[in-house]
Amino acid sequence: MRRATVTSFFLLGIAASGCARFVHPGDPISGLTPEQRDQFRRGRAVFDSVFTPETGLGPLFNSAACGECHEHPVAGGSGDEVEVHATAFHVDGNCDMLAAEGGPVFQQEVTPALKAALGIEREPIPEDTTGRGLRSSPAIFGRGLLDAVPDSDLISYADPDDRNHDGISGRPNRFVDGRIGRFGRKGFVPNLNEFNAGAFVIEQGITNPAAPTEESIGGDSIPAGVDPTPDPEINQEALDLTNDFLRFLAPPSPLRRTEAAKRGEKLFAHIGCASCHLPRLRTGKNPVRALNRKTFFAYTDLLLHDMGPDLADICLGLATPSEFRTEPLIGVHLSSHFLHDGRAATLEQAIELHGGEGSGTRDRFKALKPKEREAVIAFLKTL
Repeated sequence: MRRATVTSFFLLGIAASGCARFVHPGDPISGLTPEQRDQFRRGRAVFDSVFTPETGLGPLFNSAACGECHEHPVAGGSGDEVEVHATAFHVDGNCDMLAAEGGPVFQQEVTPALKAALGIEREPIPEDTTGRGLRSSPAIFGRGLLDAVPDSDLISYADPDDRNHDGISGRPNRFVDGRIGRFGRKGFVPNLNEFNAGAFVIEQGITNPAAPTEESIGGDSIPAGVDPTPDPEINQEALDLTNDFLRFLAPPSPLRRTEAAKRGEKLFAHIGCASCHLPRLRTGKNPVRALNRKTFFAYTDLLLHDMGPDLADICLGLATPSEFRTEPLIGVHLSSHFLHDGRAATLEQAIELHGGEGSGTRDRFKALKPKEREAVIAFLKTL
């Protein structure tokens, strides 16, 4: 079984930031230049900007601001919004993301002008859908560090044929052009800039230079006059600043560990959690000094793993309905709901809902003595 070295909080703080300072949620990563810190600050302002129909919102949307979905406890944290995804998974194994019919994200809000024109209150989901999935809004701390991990490292973690017979057979997802994906619950989008540009359009209906056109509405053209703001609705500077904010947003420091949490850290590795939730990743060569060859706590391998039929919902790219990217546990102590759709109200529930490749670890967790299970949860609540 693949094991990752579990490193103490203090050493991780040193590796991630170059010093042992405590990083609060919403802080930038250490080592930024004054100019980069200013870009981070200005990017947060764009991230928190609330759009209206007059400034480009919609006509289909899920939220009016990035910070509306990623807000707890600060900008970049988790949110209570849940959105709807749908795709069609065919018997030959091919995945139709229903892009021609408005998918794979089906927006739950419309502007007043669109409602008046078509009489709809949300985007219709096509009949040829084979799976629907709910998606909660995750915290996005440390995503710039995840973005900077080399593709070659992700490939080295993969074991699609389970050649070592440990029951773990992670594999990377790939984008439509074949590049390795890492962002999104199915790990489909290759890099942070593309994910952000797509999110502006998909979540808010805000066009930008990297995503200059609106989606259709259930495959039909957008009616004339319902979206009068000229495209692109934000400029390159605003997009770049948003990317800078996300790229420079630091992982919060783990909380100080009790003796129980320290035991839980060892049990986390012993029962196999660390086989997918790799404690540490390392960035590659990067022109930004603060992102260059930095080791940081991540608790993910950014690979797809089969989580069993009970969690299955949609396909996406190479990901089958039951495959999900290992969720980073960065800042998980700040969350109140867990898993891709927020169905788990506690960390213990989240572990017990693991199936497929996670079933062995789940069963070993359930076989622990009550105090040992409590120790594992105590450890997770420090991350």
